[in-house]
Amino acid sequence: MKLFDINSQKSQFLLIDAQEKLVSMVENERKILKNIKTLLKACDVMEIPVKYTEHYPSGLGPTVKDLLDAMPQDSRSFEKIHFSCCEEKDFHTFLQFAGRDQIIIAGIETHICVLQTVIDLINKEHEVFVVADACSSRSVDNHNMALETMRQFGAVVLPTESIIYRLLRRAGTQAFKALLPYFK
Repeated sequence: MKLFDINSQKSQFLLIDAQEKLVSMVENERKILKNIKTLLKACDVMEIPVKYTEHYPSGLGPTVKDLLDAMPQDSRSFEKIHFSCCEEKDFHTFLQFAGRDQIIIAGIETHICVLQTVIDLINKEHEVFVVADACSSRSVDNHNMALETMRQFGAVVLPTESIIYRLLRRAGTQAFKALLPYFK
Protein backbone atom coordinates (compact mmCIF):
# COMPACT_ATOMS: atom_id res chain seq x y z
CA MET A 1 0.00 0.00 0.00
CA LYS A 2 1.31 3.42 -0.98
CA LEU A 3 1.31 5.89 1.91
CA PHE A 4 0.66 9.54 1.15
CA ASP A 5 2.00 12.37 3.20
CA ILE A 6 0.08 15.56 2.62
CA ASN A 7 2.12 18.73 2.30
CA SER A 8 0.92 22.33 2.01
CA GLN A 9 3.49 23.05 -0.72
CA LYS A 10 2.32 20.11 -2.86
CA SER A 11 -1.43 20.33 -2.44
CA GLN A 12 -4.47 22.18 -3.69
CA PHE A 13 -8.08 22.17 -2.50
CA LEU A 14 -11.01 21.20 -4.73
CA LEU A 15 -14.51 21.96 -3.47
CA ILE A 16 -17.11 20.05 -5.48
CA ASP A 17 -20.62 21.43 -6.01
CA ALA A 18 -21.32 23.12 -2.66
CA GLN A 19 -24.29 24.87 -4.22
CA GLU A 20 -27.39 26.34 -2.62
CA LYS A 21 -29.93 23.75 -3.80
CA LEU A 22 -27.64 20.78 -3.13
CA VAL A 23 -26.34 21.81 0.30
CA SER A 24 -29.85 22.42 1.61
CA MET A 25 -30.75 18.75 0.95
CA VAL A 26 -27.80 16.95 2.57
CA GLU A 27 -27.28 15.52 6.04
CA ASN A 28 -25.46 17.69 8.62
CA GLU A 29 -25.64 20.80 6.46
CA ARG A 30 -24.40 23.23 9.14
CA LYS A 31 -21.49 21.02 10.20
CA ILE A 32 -20.42 20.51 6.60
CA LEU A 33 -20.49 24.26 5.86
CA LYS A 34 -18.51 25.00 9.04
CA ASN A 35 -15.85 22.44 8.11
CA ILE A 36 -15.58 23.72 4.54
CA LYS A 37 -15.15 27.29 5.82
CA THR A 38 -12.41 26.07 8.18
CA LEU A 39 -10.66 24.36 5.25
CA LEU A 40 -10.93 27.53 3.19
CA LYS A 41 -9.36 29.56 6.00
CA ALA A 42 -6.56 27.00 6.31
CA CYS A 43 -5.94 27.21 2.57
CA ASP A 44 -5.81 30.98 2.76
CA VAL A 45 -3.38 30.96 5.70
CA MET A 46 -1.11 28.29 4.18
CA GLU A 47 -1.38 29.63 0.61
CA ILE A 48 -2.93 26.46 -0.78
CA PRO A 49 -4.70 27.10 -4.10
CA VAL A 50 -8.49 26.75 -3.97
CA LYS A 51 -10.61 25.61 -6.88
CA TYR A 52 -14.31 24.87 -6.88
CA THR A 53 -16.88 23.43 -9.23
CA GLU A 54 -20.52 24.20 -9.83
CA HIS A 55 -22.71 21.51 -11.36
CA TYR A 56 -25.31 22.97 -13.72
CA PRO A 57 -25.50 26.29 -11.83
CA SER A 58 -28.44 27.63 -13.86
CA GLY A 59 -30.54 24.85 -12.31
CA LEU A 60 -28.84 24.19 -8.98
CA GLY A 61 -27.79 27.74 -8.15
CA PRO A 62 -24.38 29.14 -7.29
CA THR A 63 -22.00 28.05 -4.57
CA VAL A 64 -23.33 28.91 -1.10
CA LYS A 65 -22.69 32.62 -0.47
CA ASP A 66 -21.01 32.07 2.94
CA LEU A 67 -18.48 29.81 1.23
CA LEU A 68 -17.87 32.25 -1.61
CA ASP A 69 -17.28 34.98 0.99
CA ALA A 70 -14.78 32.72 2.81
CA MET A 71 -12.74 31.83 -0.28
CA PRO A 72 -9.24 33.19 -0.73
CA GLN A 73 -9.08 36.00 -3.29
CA ASP A 74 -7.47 34.00 -6.08
CA SER A 75 -9.90 31.03 -5.93
CA ARG A 76 -11.04 29.75 -9.31
CA SER A 77 -14.34 28.21 -10.39
CA PHE A 78 -15.27 25.65 -13.02
CA GLU A 79 -18.76 24.96 -14.36
CA LYS A 80 -19.65 21.37 -15.17
CA ILE A 81 -22.45 19.03 -16.20
CA HIS A 82 -20.69 15.66 -15.87
CA PHE A 83 -20.84 14.00 -12.47
CA SER A 84 -17.08 13.40 -12.50
CA CYS A 85 -15.21 16.67 -12.85
CA CYS A 86 -12.55 14.75 -14.77
CA GLU A 87 -14.91 14.05 -17.65
CA GLU A 88 -15.33 17.74 -18.40
CA LYS A 89 -13.37 19.19 -21.28
CA ASP A 90 -10.57 21.43 -19.99
CA PHE A 91 -10.92 20.27 -16.37
CA HIS A 92 -7.39 18.87 -16.29
CA THR A 93 -6.03 22.18 -17.56
CA PHE A 94 -8.07 23.93 -14.85
CA LEU A 95 -6.70 21.57 -12.18
CA GLN A 96 -3.06 21.74 -13.26
CA PHE A 97 -0.79 23.61 -10.90
CA ALA A 98 2.94 22.97 -11.12
CA GLY A 99 4.12 20.76 -8.28
CA ARG A 100 0.67 20.42 -6.68
CA ASP A 101 -0.52 16.90 -7.45
CA GLN A 102 -2.04 16.30 -4.03
CA ILE A 103 -5.75 17.09 -4.19
CA ILE A 104 -7.74 17.76 -1.01
CA ILE A 105 -11.42 17.23 -1.74
CA ALA A 106 -14.66 18.26 -0.04
CA GLY A 107 -18.16 18.68 -1.41
CA ILE A 108 -21.58 17.43 -2.33
CA GLU A 109 -22.76 14.68 -2.91
CA THR A 110 -20.28 12.19 -1.54
CA HIS A 111 -21.72 9.18 -3.37
CA ILE A 112 -22.08 10.85 -6.77
CA CYS A 113 -19.86 13.73 -7.92
CA VAL A 114 -17.26 13.42 -5.15
CA LEU A 115 -16.92 9.65 -5.56
CA GLN A 116 -16.68 9.71 -9.35
CA THR A 117 -14.16 12.57 -9.33
CA VAL A 118 -12.00 10.92 -6.68
CA ILE A 119 -11.85 7.61 -8.56
CA ASP A 120 -10.95 9.37 -11.81
CA LEU A 121 -8.25 11.47 -10.09
CA ILE A 122 -6.73 8.36 -8.53
CA ASN A 123 -6.76 6.66 -11.93
CA LYS A 124 -4.84 9.67 -13.25
CA GLU A 125 -2.28 9.12 -10.47
CA HIS A 126 -3.09 12.07 -8.23
CA GLU A 127 -2.75 11.68 -4.49
CA VAL A 128 -6.27 12.29 -3.17
CA PHE A 129 -7.27 13.32 0.35
CA VAL A 130 -11.01 13.28 1.04
CA VAL A 131 -12.19 15.39 3.96
CA ALA A 132 -14.90 13.07 5.29
CA ASP A 133 -16.70 15.58 7.51
CA ALA A 134 -16.68 18.26 4.79
CA CYS A 135 -18.58 16.03 2.36
CA SER A 136 -22.18 14.93 2.53
CA SER A 137 -25.07 13.21 0.79
CA ARG A 138 -28.82 13.17 1.27
CA SER A 139 -28.38 9.77 2.96
CA VAL A 140 -25.82 8.95 5.66
CA ASP A 141 -25.65 5.38 4.32
CA ASN A 142 -24.75 6.61 0.82
CA HIS A 143 -22.14 8.98 2.29
CA ASN A 144 -20.51 6.23 4.37
CA MET A 145 -20.48 3.67 1.55
CA ALA A 146 -18.87 6.20 -0.79
CA LEU A 147 -16.18 7.07 1.78
CA GLU A 148 -15.36 3.38 2.21
CA THR A 149 -15.21 2.87 -1.57
CA MET A 150 -12.86 5.85 -2.00
CA ARG A 151 -10.65 4.48 0.78
CA GLN A 152 -10.54 1.08 -0.94
CA PHE A 153 -9.54 2.74 -4.22
CA GLY A 154 -6.61 4.47 -2.52
CA ALA A 155 -7.85 7.84 -1.28
CA VAL A 156 -6.84 9.00 2.18
CA VAL A 157 -10.11 9.69 4.03
CA LEU A 158 -9.81 11.80 7.18
CA PRO A 159 -11.67 14.49 9.14
CA THR A 160 -11.04 18.22 8.76
CA GLU A 161 -8.82 18.52 11.84
CA SER A 162 -6.58 15.61 10.81
CA ILE A 163 -5.98 17.13 7.37
CA ILE A 164 -5.32 20.64 8.67
CA TYR A 165 -3.07 19.59 11.56
CA ARG A 166 -1.00 17.45 9.20
CA LEU A 167 -0.66 20.40 6.83
CA LEU A 168 0.38 22.62 9.76
CA ARG A 169 2.92 20.07 11.04
CA ARG A 170 3.58 21.87 14.36
CA ALA A 171 2.20 24.23 16.97
CA GLY A 172 3.53 27.70 17.69
CA THR A 173 3.66 28.93 14.10
CA GLN A 174 1.76 31.94 12.76
CA ALA A 175 -0.43 29.60 10.71
CA PHE A 176 -1.23 27.49 13.78
CA LYS A 177 -2.14 30.58 15.81
CA ALA A 178 -4.36 31.89 12.99
CA LEU A 179 -6.26 28.59 12.75
CA LEU A 180 -6.49 27.65 16.44
CA PRO A 181 -9.74 29.64 17.01
CA TYR A 182 -11.47 27.46 14.39
CA PHE A 183 -10.89 24.37 16.55
CA LYS A 184 -12.03 25.73 19.91
